[in-house]
Amino acid sequence: MQESAEGRREKGARSAAERANSRKRSTQRGLPDRRAQRVALTGAIDVLKQTTLNRIHRAANARMVDFGGWDMPVHYGSQIDEHHAVRRDAGMFDVSHMRVLDLEGAGARDFLRHALANNVDKLAARGKALYSCLLRPDGGVLDDLIVYFLTDEWFRIVVNASTAEKDTAWLRDLIDRGGVALSLTVRDDLAMIAVQGPHAREKVWQVLPQARGATEPLKPFNAAIVDDLFIARTGYTGEDGFEIMVPDARAEALWNALAAAGVPPCGLGARDTLRLEAGMNLYGQDMDESTSPLESGLAWTVDLGSPRDFVGKSALTASAPARTQVGLLLQDPRGVLRAHQVVHTAKGEGEITSGTFSPTLNRSIALARVPRGVEVGEEVQVQVRERKLAARVVKPPFVRNGRVLVDK
Repeated sequence: MQESAEGRREKGARSAAERANSRKRSTQRGLPDRRAQRVALTGAIDVLKQTTLNRIHRAANARMVDFGGWDMPVHYGSQIDEHHAVRRDAGMFDVSHMRVLDLEGAGARDFLRHALANNVDKLAARGKALYSCLLRPDGGVLDDLIVYFLTDEWFRIVVNASTAEKDTAWLRDLIDRGGVALSLTVRDDLAMIAVQGPHAREKVWQVLPQARGATEPLKPFNAAIVDDLFIARTGYTGEDGFEIMVPDARAEALWNALAAAGVPPCGLGARDTLRLEAGMNLYGQDMDESTSPLESGLAWTVDLGSPRDFVGKSALTASAPARTQVGLLLQDPRGVLRAHQVVHTAKGEGEITSGTFSPTLNRSIALARVPRGVEVGEEVQVQVRERKLAARVVKPPFVRNGRVLVDK
């Protein structure tokens, strides 16, 4: 039987997380292949970490994968439907695998001035957030993160799940070497739910009416504390919405209440296609310890203009980067752009770092690292198996706030 167009699009939009972990999926019938092999060889079982909402995901028959050691949902039925729900209305994601850190003590701001590539002096109002890279001395990206200013002696930091242990150890080592009396507390008592979409805030206020007064005036990249909730107007989809940090004991009730208010659950698959349409980097694909933020589309997160020194600054200023990040829009409808495909340009070869089928554009899109000098509007060739397919260089983002921002 011929596969439907919807089925082909569903396959084309599979997330990088699902592809990378396709052979080690968690199942209820047995251990995934690679884990089974390790058990046979070593007698050890790798136990995946679970968020406090894991039981709900499994009860909803979500398709689960091993994502950085966490048992996480890829989708709950249709990844395409989940993607469109966020672009057109609202959807919610369990992002409790992200690590929340509270940095407290006198000198917290001075410490972050040195530790982060972006300048925390931009944070003046309580609740204001800043996106930044955490760098190695050689300028490589340890992680990208968000830091929230609460007081001069209290900053909240949210780091990626896959780098959480490394980041925490790195920051504690910097504290020890600096000889400062600061505490860094892992807030593993908190779950986090992201509600995203043009109607996301209204749906949250239906469920949490007591939060409306404090959160309605919030501009993007600001947060407020409401009772025991930390509600930030941030997200990873290119749409409006909130990321809500909630005590573990209340997470299931909040998730269920949002579902009852018409907010469908969404998995890692839709999160990946949404963030790529929005031109947002994924750590481990679009940047890592071997790459500079200046060649990863993240120069705007690095403050080289102020006189302060920070970890990695001297390496970034020592030489101009030879590569840059661009967006690609596939001109040929027959293929799908994927990570690690070679990009042939007039100035040399580059490589796709993230690629997928865009449900909003109905076209394949990608982020790629290419030689400097490749300009927006140029046509390049992408090596897709044995074929070279035409793609046009565009400036990300592709889609933000429901609007297509590139010419198809």
